[in-house]
Amino acid sequence: MGVIKGICISEKRGTAKHEIEEAILAKDWGIQGDAHAGHWHRQVSMLSYEKIEEFRKKGADIELGAFGENLIVSGYDFRNLAVGTRFQCGEAVLEMTQIGKECHSHCEIYKRMGECIMPREGVFAIVLHGGTIRKGDLLERIE
Repeated sequence: MGVIKGICISEKRGTAKHEIEEAILAKDWGIQGDAHAGHWHRQVSMLSYEKIEEFRKKGADIELGAFGENLIVSGYDFRNLAVGTRFQCGEAVLEMTQIGKECHSHCEIYKRMGECIMPREGVFAIVLHGGTIRKGDLLERIE
């Protein structure tokens, strides 16, 4: 079982994501108000809170959302779960569609630290059932 430690959005692509307290997950769309939402397989991005903390211990002074992640979740090592894994938070249901991503142009974190964890640790999901999620909510793995 996991806990949502942060929810981040950006209104325009190419800009830093910022934290919000709650969000509406829209079916087959993503987080309302996030520039990366849409009818595709990467509607919501997720990153493990523990992986962010490990990266911070290397000297990275970064805020939640700095990797472009929508949901920061404690309790899961997403990289070790299979594509197709489903999660439920209240009424909302997400399904993992992709693990990692290709980094075409190195982000500011990579330029500063020499690495970035999102390409190997981040995962993406689609919204199968919408609902409101809040920071502190449980994110349960379902069959």
